[in-house]
Amino acid sequence: MAELIRVEREIGGRKLILETGKIAKLCSAAVMATYGESTVLATVVRANPREGIDFFPLTVDYREKTSAAGKFPGGFRKREGAPNEKEVLTMRMIDRPIRPLFPDGFLDEVQIQVWVMSHDGENDTDVLAGTAASAALALSNVPFEGPTATVRVGRIHTDSGPTFVLNPTVSQLDYSDLDLVLAGHKDGVNMIEVGAAEIGEKPVLDAVAFGHKAVLEILGLIDELTKKCGQPKVIGDLFLPPQEIVDRVRELAEKDLLAARQIPGKADRGAKVDELRKAMLDTHFALKSDGNVAQHQESVKRRGFAKEAFKRLEEKMTRKLIVEKQTRADGRKATEIRKIEGAVSVFPRTHGSALFQRGETQSLVSCTLGTAKDEQIIDGLIPEYSKKFTLHYNFPPFSTGEAKRIMGPGRREIGHGALAERSLMGILPSPEEFPYTIRVVSDITESNGSSSMASVCGGCLALMDAGVPIKGTCAGISVGRFADDNDKNELFVTDIIGEEDFFGDMDFKVAGTREGITGIQLDLKTRGLTIAQIERIFEQARIGRLEIIDRMESIIPAPRQSISVYAPRLVTIQIDPDKIGKLIGPGGKMIRALQDRYGVTIDVEDDGTVMVSAPNGESIEQARSEIEALCAEIKVGTIYTGKVVSIKDFGAFVELAPGTDGMCHISELADGFVKSVSDVVKLGDVVKVKVLLVDDQGRIKLSRKAAMASESAPSPA
Repeated sequence: MAELIRVEREIGGRKLILETGKIAKLCSAAVMATYGESTVLATVVRANPREGIDFFPLTVDYREKTSAAGKFPGGFRKREGAPNEKEVLTMRMIDRPIRPLFPDGFLDEVQIQVWVMSHDGENDTDVLAGTAASAALALSNVPFEGPTATVRVGRIHTDSGPTFVLNPTVSQLDYSDLDLVLAGHKDGVNMIEVGAAEIGEKPVLDAVAFGHKAVLEILGLIDELTKKCGQPKVIGDLFLPPQEIVDRVRELAEKDLLAARQIPGKADRGAKVDELRKAMLDTHFALKSDGNVAQHQESVKRRGFAKEAFKRLEEKMTRKLIVEKQTRADGRKATEIRKIEGAVSVFPRTHGSALFQRGETQSLVSCTLGTAKDEQIIDGLIPEYSKKFTLHYNFPPFSTGEAKRIMGPGRREIGHGALAERSLMGILPSPEEFPYTIRVVSDITESNGSSSMASVCGGCLALMDAGVPIKGTCAGISVGRFADDNDKNELFVTDIIGEEDFFGDMDFKVAGTREGITGIQLDLKTRGLTIAQIERIFEQARIGRLEIIDRMESIIPAPRQSISVYAPRLVTIQIDPDKIGKLIGPGGKMIRALQDRYGVTIDVEDDGTVMVSAPNGESIEQARSEIEALCAEIKVGTIYTGKVVSIKDFGAFVELAPGTDGMCHISELADGFVKSVSDVVKLGDVVKVKVLLVDDQGRIKLSRKAAMASESAPSPA
């Protein structure tokens, strides 16, 4: 049996254990990582590059096995199927910090698989998976320039003030106003994901610094494991153009490419660059159709190198223009935001809709309001829960003027939608204040950079148009970074376009309100950012965000006072949980009768929350009145107006609320002697009575004469 190698260290009050050498011994490297009682298995496999490939084929896969939490998969087959949204987002979270840390030109096939083997319901495995994957890469012979580590930071308010919590449990996150996932290495931070409830830039920056300290501790643990059993790194052949081809491409294309990169419009600029590339390749690096096979293959190879050299030259030209001349492709200054246009109520039958345009990026957004039955049930390794807010992001090929295969949402669409959803979550009202289920759909109809941030802005406008009482106007902005060849002189640019994202060092998206940050996503291509750099970026993003908010509030200054006439009406009533059985009735008879009588839908929660929805306001108010009366708590000393439903020799029974009767004894019907009950009241009469007593068995004693006396008594001076 192979030797088990194990290292451990206390991180955030719990042991983090890394093991290797026993499981999955035929792959390039494998690590079993345990935190609390949650365990993941991360494996790495390396293979030779595919023939003709010109990109790094890194594949990251993460799967949550339901057996890890002692559960069965849902559905008829009872077997795990395609990855769910949580798994896809975790794949992206693992991929983004490690992808930039491979040598330039490295094209070997690298496949990372992470399986959740045990889940304790409290220590979630997404951040653990990121650390385990990095540790496996560090052990392998893959030339990975890490390691990295991933942590989560929460912020919980205590008697002593806000307190940061490292790797908060699932339960602790329920009380946190910050959910920050951070990845980094010894030189800085290289991935950030944030969802927050309007937190200022300074506390978020402090949380990043707090998290990076823990990252350094975990890196020490990975280094300890690597020293014990790490393999020597093997780089292999790199796909880099020979210097003579690089020089030749520069000689042929540099002057014309520099001019083409300064054409203002995306389509015109792209067409000119494509024309230059094709002319250069066809004229000077044409494929050799005559001669022998070896000569043809050599011409294919040279053409591929020339194409790569042209791409690198274009990147260099773009960066040079921005850093040295501070000239962006579309002519803007470093902090200048593209022209913003927008409108609301763009579609007549949606509950809320908006058009948001920033430069050549355009989003059409619709908002739909629903009831409790429209909530999405999320089932996974953590306890099942329902979502009252969902944002879906669609990115069709026509948005970039391309004819591509039309498919369902991929990892990119799911990731961008989750970022926009997380950013808008921080401004939504509580379910008690606004009990509707909300769905926002952002359709990107033009794209040239930061379409996820356009979804935040358009989504906010659509929410306001739908009459959702949001806490503040929310906008999103992206900041990019460019530096010279020595990485000394750097320039941060606001509101990056697609080419600046492609050729630049980073895409740092920040969303929030005037009060603070609600969402962040950092994608980085260089090694890392320091805390000082992040502080600069936060301030630049804050200024840009406020400018966009001003423009958005000129389109619609505040949420509409009422919801759309096409949206369902919804009211929430709080009843005594002990009255739930009375509302439902034997076999559901009472609640069904109410729904049929008024044409409403009634949902009852275990805590006594009753949600009533209906197509119109009149029927919902009638249903509300009857439910409140049916479930009203009868209090001693209260005067009720009720109907006489039964007459006996000894008194009359008065219905105080549907299904709730009280007995008024003959002696309590009127002052003086009453010979017969029917002398005072008759069946069907509406009378006022006062509650004298509610006994242990729930029987109610009433008095008509006490009610009359209370009404005739003079009011106090």
